[in-house]
Amino acid sequence: MTRSPEWVPPGVDISVPSIARTYDFMLGGGHNFAVDRAVGEEIERVMPGLRDSARVSRAFLGRAVRFMTGQGIRQFLDIGSGIPTVANVHEVAQAQDPDCRVVYVDRDPVAVAHSELMLAGNDRAAIVQADMRDPEKILDSPQVRELIDLDEPLGLLMLLMLHWVPDESGPLELVGRYRAALAPGSFFALTHVTGDHQGENLEEATEVIKESRSPDQVTLRTHAQVSALFAGFELIEPGLVGCGEWRPSGPADIAGAAAMNTLVYAGIGRTS
Repeated sequence: MTRSPEWVPPGVDISVPSIARTYDFMLGGGHNFAVDRAVGEEIERVMPGLRDSARVSRAFLGRAVRFMTGQGIRQFLDIGSGIPTVANVHEVAQAQDPDCRVVYVDRDPVAVAHSELMLAGNDRAAIVQADMRDPEKILDSPQVRELIDLDEPLGLLMLLMLHWVPDESGPLELVGRYRAALAPGSFFALTHVTGDHQGENLEEATEVIKESRSPDQVTLRTHAQVSALFAGFELIEPGLVGCGEWRPSGPADIAGAAAMNTLVYAGIGRTS
């Protein structure tokens, strides 16, 4: 029987891969296990350069948060925040203004446990363990009620999350439930994996996830389908584009093969 490291919360089965931990591995983090690394390495084998895409996607987070703070946003709700790594939302936002408030949400107990450790002593940031499909529970959580004023503009982030919501679960309706809670002048940042430019390699990578015993499965969507998720929002220029192409701050933001920069669409919308 494999013994879990001391930092793993009780009840976590480390023999089953976790998408959050696999993503941590792709970003070069240290909170993952052999089973997660095996999935990540196999995905990288069938789709070389995917780690670069993960880095490009992560860089978008920083640009999105800095854009929102530049528009006056001082409170953020990060849905599906994952395992803490460098340049988290609170680090970026509070570097712009120490008074910024951030609530993270993730269902993965490892991600939540490490977030709690990371946020200890920061009275303007907190973590909620919840499923993104239950917005009412999230919005009524003690952490959100303490740190977030839903009568004021909010920065809502769903980065690399909605492709885990299949069509039958109603991703458009789910976004609408969050949108209904947002005050005018709020922003919504979204990134989503697409198969528009990838072909067979991405299909093979998706099959790796299906065969990995992971409970999470990818639903690839087209540009038009991802654009539809912004219903009720005004898209900010340059609209829905390849992740590295959304207002890059320098060559590093779009470094790598062009296909890797368009593996993930990114966009930001605003409520009126």
